[in-house]
Amino acid sequence: MAKPNFKFQKRQKELDRKKKQDEKMQRKQERETASTQDDSDEVPAAEEDDIPLPITTSH
Repeated sequence: MAKPNFKFQKRQKELDRKKKQDEKMQRKQERETASTQDDSDEVPAAEEDDIPLPITTSH
């Protein structure tokens, strides 16, 4: 009986894992670009409030 080729199985498993990670990264990038495009259309009020006001002191 022939021995199983574990190196081949390991390599296939690694390739499958890499493919899955690449697909996940691609979906994440698409989601980020979609949200970035949506955010660029609208200016949130929170960003306007984050501008520091000048400090005035009266003596």
